[in-house]
Amino acid sequence: MFNFFSNAKEDRPNDVKSIRYELLQFIKQELQKAEGGEGGNIKGLNLYLNCNAADRPLYEAAVYFEEPEIFKNEVQRIADDYAVALPNQWTFEVIFGEDIPAEAVKGDKVDAAFFIKTSTNFIKQTASAYLRALNGETDQPEYNVKSGNDKINIGRDKKAQADDGFFRTNHIAFPSDSGNDANKYVSRQHAHIEWNNEAGKFIIYADEGGVPPRNKVKIRSEKSEDIIKLGSTAIGHQLAEGDQIILGESAVLEFSYQPGN
Repeated sequence: MFNFFSNAKEDRPNDVKSIRYELLQFIKQELQKAEGGEGGNIKGLNLYLNCNAADRPLYEAAVYFEEPEIFKNEVQRIADDYAVALPNQWTFEVIFGEDIPAEAVKGDKVDAAFFIKTSTNFIKQTASAYLRALNGETDQPEYNVKSGNDKINIGRDKKAQADDGFFRTNHIAFPSDSGNDANKYVSRQHAHIEWNNEAGKFIIYADEGGVPPRNKVKIRSEKSEDIIKLGSTAIGHQLAEGDQIILGESAVLEFSYQPGN
């Protein structure tokens, strides 16, 4: 991969501790520009890392890649020290190997760039993901969803009549005439997926048929194996690679950024 950074090698950190120190100094320098209450306008922070393959393990360790909350807490402490009052729901994302957006500020001593997202200044992000049934039968073997799409409805049957008498289209449909028992427990209006550009994520929401006392929507994370239950139509869950979406009793969709074989 092309390295966007051209500092002399001898001036650059070459171990985990010094890389972490320089990254935090770089972030502190940029956050200082938001000192004095401007932090309330910040929606999120993106840290782009474009190190070479040999250095990637050092950078991953420096940002606690397997436990991202640790590095985010370090950034929060910097913000607190400089009176940058970040909002409660601010996001922090570490992104490896992507082209550096023109809007991002490049670091002097590390292979990194930093971007502060606000409500009026954010990078338009794009993504493409795939959903496929692990249990239950859908009308297609695999669905490709894109960030530019409107919300993607999930439910039983392609055309489903809602409680108000109107019909909605389920873009990911579990046919009711299937012989698979799992389909019986999928509601006609069970859930939907939307793209959130500020978070840079696909988010799943339960619909009326997917919250108690009706059927349920649960997500199992491949990374942590935690079970997340959606108990409200207003609060969604950011989908990650390998997440399993459980609908009703036993229908399961897998979310992935990679197409199936």
